[in-house]
Amino acid sequence: MRNLDQYNITQAVLARLAHTPDPRLKQIMTSLVQHLHAFAREVQLTEAEWMKGIEFLTATGHKCDQQRQEFILLSDTLGLSMLTVAMNNDKPAGCTEATVFGPFHVEGAPHYEHGDNVANGAAGEPCEVRGSVRGIQGEPIANAVIDVWQADAEGSYDVQRTDLDHAQGRGVLRSGADGRFHFQSVVAESYPIPDDGPVGDMLRATARHPWRPAHLHFMIKAPGYETLVTHVFRDGDAYLDSDAVFGVRQSLVADWVKQPDGTTTLDFDFVLNPVKKST
Repeated sequence: MRNLDQYNITQAVLARLAHTPDPRLKQIMTSLVQHLHAFAREVQLTEAEWMKGIEFLTATGHKCDQQRQEFILLSDTLGLSMLTVAMNNDKPAGCTEATVFGPFHVEGAPHYEHGDNVANGAAGEPCEVRGSVRGIQGEPIANAVIDVWQADAEGSYDVQRTDLDHAQGRGVLRSGADGRFHFQSVVAESYPIPDDGPVGDMLRATARHPWRPAHLHFMIKAPGYETLVTHVFRDGDAYLDSDAVFGVRQSLVADWVKQPDGTTTLDFDFVLNPVKKST
């Protein structure tokens, strides 16, 4: 097709996609083109502005490495990560709600026994975490794999630090026969997401802060149940209502209780959703 202009170019692009073999890819690409073109028309996008956008995305890619995923931060801060989580984790009442995965999970974290200290030297006040993993009918789930990770009191995850040669503030353990678990760690504190890259520039340009409320990350897996990726947030945190990545759910907010001996305890029970049986 020749003589393309602002009025007919969208249909020309869609025509080129008409023979995409994969139906799902065709659906996604068609909708993507339609929405991108509609966006450009709606805001009357200039060539200079689009070049700025390309430079922003290029800088986002350049900021990514083995320790940092700037595109996840971008998705998180635009609410897209939480939107996809919400759309894909519609669970029955009583199940623990899911939230964003975040960019700092690491495969192959150390394995621990009940009562061990997963902080492994991370800075922070001592905290004992206790809880259980159960099904929606109340049945204890034994041997569930519990992957936990968190930032230290300075707001840093171990993978962000260049002075460490071992894991801190993360580990993997399994629930007992009664579904229960407990481990030692440090008290979660609020912290800013990395804002020294293009995502930080975007936050400042839109008058937003980079802070996340204090939380622990959990990923829990068990045969016969859907994998749960979630946080447990610290009640009373100043950023619960303005989380930079939109991840807070009231059901995930819990009390960190100060004990007479100066330690802190957190009790939280997780309820997993059974995997739907195919018919």
